[in-house]
Amino acid sequence: MQETDAVTALAALAQPSRLQIFRALVVAGPEGVLPGVLTVRLRIAAATLSFHLKELHHAGLISQERSGRNLIYRPDFTRMTALLAYLTENCCQGQACAVDAIGTTTCSD
Repeated sequence: MQETDAVTALAALAQPSRLQIFRALVVAGPEGVLPGVLTVRLRIAAATLSFHLKELHHAGLISQERSGRNLIYRPDFTRMTALLAYLTENCCQGQACAVDAIGTTTCSD
């Protein structure tokens, strides 16, 4: 991932509603979610949701697929993983490391 791509993705996530939407899509997994479900679940107005979905899509963090009259939104796990890899690329001074569930980093020598 290039620095400009990372900045675009992080900027998209640096807004509370978009972060909530992205996290809800990650929880939903590859099956995705219809916008109507997100409006109810997150209590976001449809027009506002549409704006935020567009921003997340533009950043490459989510995909959309038309299924009949519906749009299904899914997280782009490849892009998400690339962003995480970019952020941790120089973790532990270039050594392999692991992060546990509470965020503690263990570097291997």
